Amino acid sequence: MKIMTFNVQHCASYLENGKIDFSLFAETIRKSGAEIVGLNEMRGKGEATDYEAQTEILSSLSGMPHAYFAPAIMVRGQNPYGNALLSKHKLLSARKIMIPDPPTRVEGHRYETRCMLKARLACGLTVAVVHVGLNRDEQACAICTLLEEIEDERFVLMGDFNMTPDDPLLAPIRDRLLDTALLTDAPLLTYPSDAPNQKIDYIFASRDLHVTSVRVPEWVVSDHRPYLIEIE
Repeated sequence: MKIMTFNVQHCASYLENGKIDFSLFAETIRKSGAEIVGLNEMRGKGEATDYEAQTEILSSLSGMPHAYFAPAIMVRGQNPYGNALLSKHKLLSARKIMIPDPPTRVEGHRYETRCMLKARLACGLTVAVVHVGLNRDEQACAICTLLEEIEDERFVLMGDFNMTPDDPLLAPIRDRLLDTALLTDAPLLTYPSDAPNQKIDYIFASRDLHVTSVRVPEWVVSDHRPYLIEIE
């Protein structure tokens, strides 16, 4: 079974000046062969004309019949934005878990409320999708929330963490889960997609799962490259 995490930047084509292109992203999902896909920076149906039901659209176009959208914020009024999950396996349950904002904010820094999506699938896996904030205090809040929700069996955590592999904040996650990047010597750089020099996207898996391959395809679709693993 293949599992993919992908920050899609609201389905904006990186090579077409940010034009929203659902067919391009659906084709990318199809050619990945993934049965479970976690998506970051997805829009929902809103007041603005460019805020469409992106999760439902990609679900239909990519042949992934089971889907869930977890909005973290409303942009410019009633325009939802957040994480999503697409799956070929039925969702037994799915919910949104808000990540608390830091109690105070550093002046001059850009803050954004974040959330975690968590779902149980009929295939026996529990998966979580997260997009961690840019600021150190936001990241600390996110790690605390994730540690409360991690499960030790048949569990996969994925998303854009906005942290590089040497970041000490990732240590408690690695104590609980396998960082699948450790299974290869490849750098697995994911950002920016046309000339990646950072690894900030991750898939962590409970240690009872047998991960057989890990790769970052050299696809320039979004501003991030997707990250793909295969498990038995």
